[in-house]
Amino acid sequence: MSIKMTDKSASIGKNIFADVKAMRTLRFAFGVTFACALAYGINWPLAFLMPVFTAMILAMPLPKPSVKASFYNMVSTLQAFAIGLAFSLFFLQYPMAYLITLALVLFHLYYYLNRGGSFWFTLMAMIAILILPMIANTNEGLAIGFSAGFVYSSWLTIVMLWLAHFVFPDPSFTHFPVKPKYSNVYSKVAAKTALKSTLVVFPIAAVFISYGLSDYLLVIIFSALFILKPDLAEGKEAGMNSLLSTLLGGTFACVFYWLIVAVPQFNFYLFLLFATALFFGRHIFSGTPIAKYYSSGFIALLVIVNSAMAADSNFSEILVQRVLLICSAIFYIICALKVLERFWFKANNQ
Repeated sequence: MSIKMTDKSASIGKNIFADVKAMRTLRFAFGVTFACALAYGINWPLAFLMPVFTAMILAMPLPKPSVKASFYNMVSTLQAFAIGLAFSLFFLQYPMAYLITLALVLFHLYYYLNRGGSFWFTLMAMIAILILPMIANTNEGLAIGFSAGFVYSSWLTIVMLWLAHFVFPDPSFTHFPVKPKYSNVYSKVAAKTALKSTLVVFPIAAVFISYGLSDYLLVIIFSALFILKPDLAEGKEAGMNSLLSTLLGGTFACVFYWLIVAVPQFNFYLFLLFATALFFGRHIFSGTPIAKYYSSGFIALLVIVNSAMAADSNFSEILVQRVLLICSAIFYIICALKVLERFWFKANNQ
């Protein structure tokens, strides 16, 4: 009898390690939970970013990062925040030079991405050049500290990805999507798309950074990300997907938050997080049309719960504020794209 039970258990374990969806779900839950345990256990500056980045990357059907790719991403993060600090510490004191340089850098980032460039570097650079000047308007030392914490968290994320893939590796027969190769030649379509994205993002970024409107920082970030594909339908769809994901994540965050308030123990928090990550991971890798909402929804859950755990915070206020900021970004993108397509790009096409 015991031999049969042992054989059955071995068969189940073998089937799990041969199931791509099961391995990705377990890797997602393990990686996110371990990242949160390390981040909140040590609690360095901007530690909460490591679980967010870990969840964002493990939710994608990507292979284990190679040593070369990992090193490239680490260097890319350092380069991105070096650019952001150069904006904050040198160009910000010369407003006209700063605005001209900001427009050029935004254009080149979008142009680089549209030619098949690294999404990781583009994301890091966007965050750096949009957030650091806002912080530097208040305190330059704070901007340097923010950069150090951000780089440290992103580097630890790469280590966490290696650990998660080591514990729960993909089966040898797993197929991964082929990444488009970067093109060094001039592309008229990529340049036109980059110009369109820049014309949408630059005005709102210039106004918000010039007047130090840090309370509405997320509007700039969301606008810059939603407009990665400057098509009216796709920009609107990206914004609506983010809004629906936030509502989904906010609903689960509400239950999650009140459960950890009822049982304020770190072990219970990790157990609850692991169970929640398993639930979300099962839907993320289900292959259904709603999978995309669960991927972004889990990140929204992490961000909302982390914000709600701060002193003197209000959970309902945080959720409502995030929804309003996303709606503001969607409204701005739709209006800006309609104006551009009506008075400029439509005429150019004709």
